[in-house]
Amino acid sequence: MTTLKKFINYYKPYKTIFILDLICACLISIIDLLFPLILNYCTNTLFIDKQNILSILPYLALFLLILYTIRALSKYFVSSQGHIMGAKMERDMRNDLFDQYQKLSFRYYDENNTGVMMSRITTDLFDISEFAHHGPENLFISFLKISGSFIILMSIYWPLALILLVITIAMGIFSYFNNKKMRATFDDNRRKIGEVNASVQDSLSGIRVVQSFTNEQVEKEKFDYSNNLFLESKKNNYRAMGIFQSGNNFFQGLLYASVLIFGGYFVALGNLEVIDLATFALYIGIFISPIEVLVELTEMFQKGISGFRRFEEVVSLTPEIKDEKDAKELKDVKGNIDFNHVYFQYNQDETLLQDVSLSIKAGTKVALVGPSGSGKTTICSLIPRFYDVDQGEILIDGQNIRSLQLKSLRQNIGIVQQDVYLFSGTIAQNISYGKENASFEEIVEASKKANIHDFIQSLPDGYDTFVGQRGARLSGGQKQRIAIARVFLKNPKILILDEATSALDNESEQVIQNSLDELAKNRTCITIAHRLSTIKNADEILVVDSQGIKEKGTHEELMKINGLYAKYYQLQFEKRS
Repeated sequence: MTTLKKFINYYKPYKTIFILDLICACLISIIDLLFPLILNYCTNTLFIDKQNILSILPYLALFLLILYTIRALSKYFVSSQGHIMGAKMERDMRNDLFDQYQKLSFRYYDENNTGVMMSRITTDLFDISEFAHHGPENLFISFLKISGSFIILMSIYWPLALILLVITIAMGIFSYFNNKKMRATFDDNRRKIGEVNASVQDSLSGIRVVQSFTNEQVEKEKFDYSNNLFLESKKNNYRAMGIFQSGNNFFQGLLYASVLIFGGYFVALGNLEVIDLATFALYIGIFISPIEVLVELTEMFQKGISGFRRFEEVVSLTPEIKDEKDAKELKDVKGNIDFNHVYFQYNQDETLLQDVSLSIKAGTKVALVGPSGSGKTTICSLIPRFYDVDQGEILIDGQNIRSLQLKSLRQNIGIVQQDVYLFSGTIAQNISYGKENASFEEIVEASKKANIHDFIQSLPDGYDTFVGQRGARLSGGQKQRIAIARVFLKNPKILILDEATSALDNESEQVIQNSLDELAKNRTCITIAHRLSTIKNADEILVVDSQGIKEKGTHEELMKINGLYAKYYQLQFEKRS
């Protein structure tokens, strides 16, 4: 019921269309119920006097023309505006789900597959549009037709109507118990198609790796496995649907048979007129038709509600990272950063940061050095609140970052990573991602500072050149410089460089390093270093391992104490020599 209440809330913006849709559905039902009554009245009354039939027919024709014109217009509204309403509701749900995805923390993305998330925002919501429109409308029409036709059947001959009621109740009990089996199979369908989507997304995203290792067959086997699991799920689903539909079809046959057998019996006893039995038979069609609709609606309901439940699972999550009620905007940033006794763990079994305390003065250049998994990237991820600390606090200019508005906090932090993500679009669009509504002149200026303007100008389409998916048409160095231009455009006071040059060749590294040096001027800069030669001029170097910060000082100071940093530096120097 809670799920249904949340689903019903999506009707609120469209309640006028919804009410009109039900009114039109009501008119359709009433007109359908009227025809057998009109036929019965004509047969018993109007058509008895053959001399008056021709004089009555024009008026009858006009009356029926008006009735069926009203029905046609009502059907048009139901079919067009009703479906549009359902499509709008689907859009609203998809918007809410996408907005929720934007709010969820990195921790959620660490634990969930992108393909499964894509499945929730696409496949799971496909059936909701149809159910949103047809569900209430068909339920309303069916209720009117079943109750209306049953009342008329009772008025014609109540003993036969009661026999039909008993069969209908038995049909309802059968449907109720089979509904549970169908619901389980539909839920399983949703999970399995999510796994198929995840497999496809994983294989296609890594297609260059797949083909370079000639592992197309491996990926095909992985896909076949998830695809066959989905097939088995669909088989179970169709078996449950087969039992459900065939059982209901059997009960519908019993209704027709009962009218014929018991109706004939009552005619033989002289309790029922043949013309009334004929009218009874006409109303049986009207009585059974909405039952068939309800059977189809049950299937539609299970599909729609199973998709909505998976949608609700995500939307009902409380974002881990969010603004406090009295959060303040971060203004006039200088760039002082303080970690005070910070503890952090990704899961209960592994504590990554223990009692980390450090102070970074505004405008200084600090480098983090240490083995993989020591927590360097985690320290940097905590500053823009991609994750929240478990204990302790992080301050910017003396203000706890939890007391600051997330948007203003992240607007003042620029990040250049080793793995650059470029969006599908043009070079200009990717650079302007750093500043909303940036002018072309500002984009060019940022490109010049990042040492990529000349390269862009050499392209046939210049700044309008499409970069391909994830920048596939560009080299690593070119993508890196576009990412740097993006941060130049953003112009933050705090800069985080996460191994920004570690994947580049020596020549590209030098060009990128010059751009990064320019970018770091007059900013608080935190660099995660892989190549120690790039951080020799840092104001302070922090050596991090699993136990926390082990050493700190300038390059010269750390080399003098001949500790961990000196060991790392000598190892790299030996490798290069």
